[in-house]
Amino acid sequence: MNRRSFIQKSSLLTSTIFISLKSFPSSLFSIDGVVTGTVTSKGKAVAGVVISDGYSVIQTDKRGNYEIKLNDLARFVWISTPSGYEFKTESSIARHYYKPDAAGKLNFDLKPLTQNDDKHNFIIWADPQVKNKADVAQMMATSVPDTKAVVKSMGKTLVHGIGVGDLVWDNFDLFPAYDEAIAQIGIPFFQALGNHDQDYRQGGDETSDRTFQAHYGPTYYSFNRGKAHYVVLDDVRYLGTERNYDGYITPTQLEWLAKDLQFISKDALLIVCLHIPVHNSVKNNDDFYTVLKDFKNVHIMSGHTHFNKNVIKNGIYEHNHGTVCGGWWTGPICEDGTPRGYGVYEVDGTNLKWYYKSTGRDRKKQLDIYVDTLTNQKRLIANVWNYDPEWKVEYFLDGKPMGALAQQDGFDPLAVKLYRGDKLPNPRPFVEARSTDHLFMAHFEPSVQMVKVVATDRFGEKFEASVKA
Repeated sequence: MNRRSFIQKSSLLTSTIFISLKSFPSSLFSIDGVVTGTVTSKGKAVAGVVISDGYSVIQTDKRGNYEIKLNDLARFVWISTPSGYEFKTESSIARHYYKPDAAGKLNFDLKPLTQNDDKHNFIIWADPQVKNKADVAQMMATSVPDTKAVVKSMGKTLVHGIGVGDLVWDNFDLFPAYDEAIAQIGIPFFQALGNHDQDYRQGGDETSDRTFQAHYGPTYYSFNRGKAHYVVLDDVRYLGTERNYDGYITPTQLEWLAKDLQFISKDALLIVCLHIPVHNSVKNNDDFYTVLKDFKNVHIMSGHTHFNKNVIKNGIYEHNHGTVCGGWWTGPICEDGTPRGYGVYEVDGTNLKWYYKSTGRDRKKQLDIYVDTLTNQKRLIANVWNYDPEWKVEYFLDGKPMGALAQQDGFDPLAVKLYRGDKLPNPRPFVEARSTDHLFMAHFEPSVQMVKVVATDRFGEKFEASVKA
C-alpha cells in the first residue's frame, strides 16, 4: 500500500510536531487504506473506545479490536480518550492523534488514572494572541504564573486546559512560545483553531489549517473525562482572500459530530469548544443546534470577541470568554472592561460550576465599581463581567441597602480612559472601548460617603466591592 507522507517529528521545534507546507499532502493516507488495531490497557482489551478519522466514527469490539476504512481526505486517525484514562501528551500538549504503520496497523495503549475522574476541573484560555517577543514576555510574566497558581490551588484534583483559538497572531513562529507557556503550566492542554492561527494565501478553507494541523493535529475531535464529553470544533471558514473568513461549521464536521454523539448518553455533560461564538456569529448555527437538540446539558466555550459575555440560546449556555491578552497586550482589560484572564470550570458528575479568573487578581474580585460626579448628583457604575440572568446585583449607600442595581448598556469607564481615540492605546490604537450589557447603574445624592456593591452569582457565591463616594 503506497501511503503518503505523515507528519514527522522535527528537531527544529522542541516538543512540537512540524512539517513544511510544501510537503503537506491533501491526504495523509492512501485512498484505499484500511487501518486496524487494538486498544489495550495493562495488557487487557478495552471495549467501546471511539476511533475516528474525522469522517467515520467507530468503536472497539469486546476484544478491543477495530477496523476503520479511511476517507480519502483523512489526515489523522485519533482516539477519543475514554473516561478513566490519562490523556496522551507531549510537554502538556495533547497528542491524541497518530499514524498507522506501513502495514496499516495502529494500536493504542491507555494508561489508567489513579483516581476517579467524575470530579475534575478544566481551564479555558481564549485568545493569547501573541504577535511578537514582547507579547510573549508579557504572557510568560503574567498569564502563565497566574494559571499555574490556580492549578496549584486545586490540589490533587484532575485538571486539563483548552485553548479556544487565536493562540498566536498570524505569526506561526510563535507556536513554540505558546507551547512553552503550556508546558510551564503543566496540565494537559487541547487546542482549537482561531482565525489568526490560519494560513493565508495558500488556497481556500481546505488548505488554511495546514500549519495548525502540523503543530496540533486535527481541528475537530472529542475526548472524555468522568461523565463529561468534550468536543473541539473548527468554526472558522477561510474564504480564500487575505484575512477574509466567517463563522461556519462545515457539513463534514456536523456529520462527524452526529456520529460522535451517537455513543454519548443524552444525560452527559457536553462541553463544545470552538473559537467564534455560535449564538450570533456562526452562519449555520441552526444546523449545529439541531445536532445537539436531544442533549439537555450543553455548554459552549468560545472566544474571538475580546470581551466576556454569557448567552443562553436554545437551552444551551454559551460562555464567550474574555481574553488572555486583554487589550491585545496593550492594557490590563478587554474592550468591555473585563480584566484579561480565563475561565475556570469545576465538574462534579454532570454538574458544572465556573468563575472567571482575572490575571493578577484574587478570584473573589468579580466586579469593578466607579463613582463619578454629575450635576447635583453622583453616579455609580458597576461592571460585573461574568454576569448572567441568574446573578443578583445589589448596592448599599452608607451601609443602607438600596435594592437591585439597574442593568444598562454602556462603556466601562476604565476602558474609555485607556482605549478611546485614534491614538490610544500605543502601539495598537485600533483597540477601542466597546459597549457592554454587563454594566449596572444608579444615581444618588452627593452627600453619600460610601458605596458598596454585592453581586451574587447563580451558585450563591457573593462578591463585594466598595469605594468612597
